[in-house]
Parts: sequence; C-alpha cells; structure tokens
Amino acid sequence: MTPTQTAPFTLPQIGTGTARFPSGVPIPTHTDQMVDPYFRTRMPKEHQIDSLLFWPQVQGIYPGLVLLHDWWGLTGQMKDLGARLACEGYVVIIPNLYGRQGGMVTANDEVAAALMDKQNETNVLTDINSCCEYLNTRTFAKRNIHGVVGYGMGGTYALRFACTRKRLRAAVSYYGKTIQPLESVKDLSGSFLYHQAGQDSWATNEEIASLQAACSEYGKKTEIHTYQDAAQAFCNEMKPAAYRADATALAWERTATFLKTCFQGT
Repeated sequence: MTPTQTAPFTLPQIGTGTARFPSGVPIPTHTDQMVDPYFRTRMPKEHQIDSLLFWPQVQGIYPGLVLLHDWWGLTGQMKDLGARLACEGYVVIIPNLYGRQGGMVTANDEVAAALMDKQNETNVLTDINSCCEYLNTRTFAKRNIHGVVGYGMGGTYALRFACTRKRLRAAVSYYGKTIQPLESVKDLSGSFLYHQAGQDSWATNEEIASLQAACSEYGKKTEIHTYQDAAQAFCNEMKPAAYRADATALAWERTATFLKTCFQGT
C-alpha cells in the first residue's frame, strides 16, 4: 500500500466507523469540542443524525457520497454498498433516515411503507444536507465535492435533494419516484443518473418519461437507463422475487462509470 495508490481499493483497505451529529445547524469540529468544557454534558436540542462512514485508508483526500437507504431502513445490504462505493474512491456516509422513528429496520413491505409514509420530507432533506456539511469537517474528504446515491425511497430523496443542494456534482437514483412539481428540475445541480425498473408500478413508465422530458426541457445532464424485465427493488438480493443479478451488475457498472466521470478532475 502506497500513498500514490488510486481506486479501486480492496475491502481490507476501507475504514469503517460511526458518526453522530446535529441536523440543521453547524457541525461542531474537534476544536469546538476541545474548547467547550460543557460539550460532553450539554443536552442537544437538535435532532442527532446517526450514520455510518466508509472511507479509503490509503492516504489521500476523496470526494464524498451520501448513500440513502430504501424504505426497509439501514440494512446490512446498504452497509455492503457503502463499503463497495468506498472501494471506488469515495468517502461514503449513510444516514439513518428513520432516526426520528427510532431508527427502525424491517423486512416487511407493509411496515416499510408505513415508515416511509410517516417521513417528513423537509426534515429528511435537512438531514441529508447536514451529512454533506459533516463530510466538510473530515480531513480525508474534499470540501463541497459531493454526490448522492439512493435506492427506492432513497432514490426519491436523491433526486429531490439534488434540486435543493447547490454545487452537488452527481445524483444517482435507483427506481425512485419523480419530483413534484416537475418544474423543480430546473434547479437540479450536477449530473443525474436514473435506473428505471421497466416493470415498476410505483415509479411508473409515464412518470419517468415526464421526468426525462423535463430534464431535456431545462437542459440538465441526465442519463436514464431502463431494465425492461426488472421490477422495483431489482438490486435487493434480500427480495428474491424482485432481485435480478444481471441488471444489478449492469446498473452498478454504469453507476461507477458515471460517478468517475462526474468527479474527474476534482
């Protein structure tokens, strides 16, 4: 292992950790904590975001990615995806988007749907934004060189966040819902990649066609790839009825190439 080594890295070269920080306010730095004698005992008023971190341990400064989980919560599969993305040369943070609901994880679709329905979108987008600000405090992450990747519910939030966060370099949505109103696409930052499940009854073909038309109308850099025989959640191996290994591998290859292009030269 040498300081000049570049991605892709191997899993043993990836560091892992946890992070907890306030949402919607400036992130306290190590210096802030050192000079504040009451930091450890003060009860925070803000919601505290619990998250997982993955980063290459090879010396360097890397772009940051916020990885957003599907409606089942922060599952083991999402942790594996975080590590794989870090192997591609990114500092990856995965926030628990259900933190305000106790951080639940479920394998039951009905429970997952109920959890998603209880989400407050404004709070979630604030949490995602705070993840970017947290990455800005890490010495091994490039400042304001960020992207977002989301699956299902997280894919929906990925697109919406990309229309609110300025200077975002890239957004990847796996079978997420479209943004409403579609005119919001005019505020889309960076490049956008969408993986469409051709047999999806949640994010329908008509909705994605409208999204593509809006992106074209506003001149946004957009790639939409359709996997014709795939259903919603085709990348989730924990859902055998939907999982498609071939489509999953192709979508991953396209995502890795897309992100590399978006961050090239940074």
